[in-house]
Amino acid sequence: MRFVHFQWNTDKQRHSTVWAAARRSALIGLVLVIGAGCASPNTAPPPKAKAFETYRVGAPDVLSITILPDPKIEREVVVRPDGMISIDLVGDVPAGGRSVEEIAQDVQKRIARYKRGAVVTVGVKRATSTSVTLLGEMAGNRAFALLKETRVAEAIGLSGGLTNFANKDAIRVIRHVSGETVVYIVDMDAILAGDLRTNILLAGGDIIYAPPTLWARIGHAINAMLYPLQPFLGFGTSLAGSAASTALGL
Repeated sequence: MRFVHFQWNTDKQRHSTVWAAARRSALIGLVLVIGAGCASPNTAPPPKAKAFETYRVGAPDVLSITILPDPKIEREVVVRPDGMISIDLVGDVPAGGRSVEEIAQDVQKRIARYKRGAVVTVGVKRATSTSVTLLGEMAGNRAFALLKETRVAEAIGLSGGLTNFANKDAIRVIRHVSGETVVYIVDMDAILAGDLRTNILLAGGDIIYAPPTLWARIGHAINAMLYPLQPFLGFGTSLAGSAASTALGL
């Protein structure tokens, strides 16, 4: 019985030591998380709404090209990273940054010496160059192409909405503008209450990030701090339980 009592004390001390280390780690993580939560990125006011602009092709959009009259030529081409496309009889044609009408006119001029009275039609089959990315506390992190004018609330809805851990009044839209990174703050609580001032129009390349609330960050930090100690905590708990069972004659 003395041996069991000694083992119990030893395990209890070890368990207390591990828990003390875990508490210290969690406290350090808590302080770091609160400090990070107090810091905020440089933000900009919501951008002014722009008039609808003609779609500009970019890589890796997929274009459908039809050339008449007979024999009809129909092709699907992918815009290369250098902005070029390749077409029969014509070769490489610049497409990046141009509208489909401008591309069609260029192809028509180039193919005229091979096909008399050629009429060229160019359409966008898949627009993937204007994709936006959704990250953070979203029901589904994903990226999708902007096939029409899309605002933040609609994009979040398409992703499945925000989780319960999202900081709804501090959604960030991160955008690259004229060589600089600009961050816009979107208040989803205000939008849902009818104030649409921060429901900005998205642009290709935007990143929408839903940060966690302060309490969610604290929870994540504590879990991260305790994760490496879980094997030791589990080992100490099992030893203590074994010693208690032996002492009770179970």
